[in-house]
Amino acid sequence: MPNPQGAKPTSSMTRSTKQRAAVMELLQEEDSFRSAQDLHAILKSRGSKIGLTTVYRTLQALADADIVDVMRLPGGDYLYRRCEATEHHHHLVCRSCGAAVEVSGPTVEKWALRVAEENGFSDVGHTVELHGLCSTCSTTSGGS
Repeated sequence: MPNPQGAKPTSSMTRSTKQRAAVMELLQEEDSFRSAQDLHAILKSRGSKIGLTTVYRTLQALADADIVDVMRLPGGDYLYRRCEATEHHHHLVCRSCGAAVEVSGPTVEKWALRVAEENGFSDVGHTVELHGLCSTCSTTSGGS
C-alpha cells in the first residue's frame, strides 16, 4: 500500500533504469493525478515495453521517497502525481477534470497534533484531500 507520508529512499530508488526514467519523465509532463493504469497506457502508446507491474513498483518507490503525491480514491484505487512541494501539504482536487491544487492547512496540522496527544499517540501522519469543482468545470457544468 502506498505510503503518502513517505519513508527514506530505498536502495531500489537509487538504481536508475530506462523504465524508471520513462515513468519519471511522464510524471514531469502531467499536471493532474493519474492512475498507474493511465500512466502505463500512455507509456505503451509511446512505444515503451514497460509492464504494468513495473509501473506500480516504480510509483511505490517514488511514493516512499516522497517524490510523488498519492491520493486514495473512495473506491480504493490510488492516483499519483509528481510533487514539487518539500513540506507537508494537502490537496484540493476537481472531481470532474482531476485538476489539483496544493494547499497548506495549519489549522488541520494543529488539530491532528492535539487529537494525537489527547489520545496518547505520537509520530502521527495524515492526509487531507478536499474534492469539489474547479472554476472551469463549475462554469462548464453550470455550477451543479
